[in-house]
Amino acid sequence: MTAQIPDTTNRWRCGGCGNLTRFDVTRTRRTAEYWHFDLSGEPVVESTEVKAETVESVACRWCGRDDAIELIDRNDAAVAEDPAKD
Repeated sequence: MTAQIPDTTNRWRCGGCGNLTRFDVTRTRRTAEYWHFDLSGEPVVESTEVKAETVESVACRWCGRDDAIELIDRNDAAVAEDPAKD
């Protein structure tokens, strides 16, 4: 099962330890980029358009669990319960 990427209304939480802030994310992206080369040949990516993105796995950085990551409403997350604040 692939995880959803949080947006402005929700966030990840580890159901195992309560972590709200640290996750190891493995994802695959397909992009279209505009590359600009200066006269010396150095490239700069000036714009990137994400064509497709798949989150393959999300694991809690604190306890290592990848089976307890849940998407919750940002308003339901109590920052005081976050183990990163200790």
